[in-house]
Amino acid sequence: MTDELTDRDRAVLALEARSWRTAGAKEAAIREQLGLAPARYYQLLNGLLDRPAALAHDAVLVNRLRRVREQRRSRR
Repeated sequence: MTDELTDRDRAVLALEARSWRTAGAKEAAIREQLGLAPARYYQLLNGLLDRPAALAHDAVLVNRLRRVREQRRSRR
């Protein structure tokens, strides 16, 4: 299996890189733009964070999200 990003993978990363003004705006965008339930979106995003292709695509975003994930894990 090659570790290339699909169009959906890139769309997930692009959506995650945006800033959101209201609480429900991101969830609405996930449903409207990607056709995914928010829970599935976050599953896909979490998987992307461990992929070298995602890191190569947007290292700043992926590294920031990895740090946030590790902070959350260490609080548990």
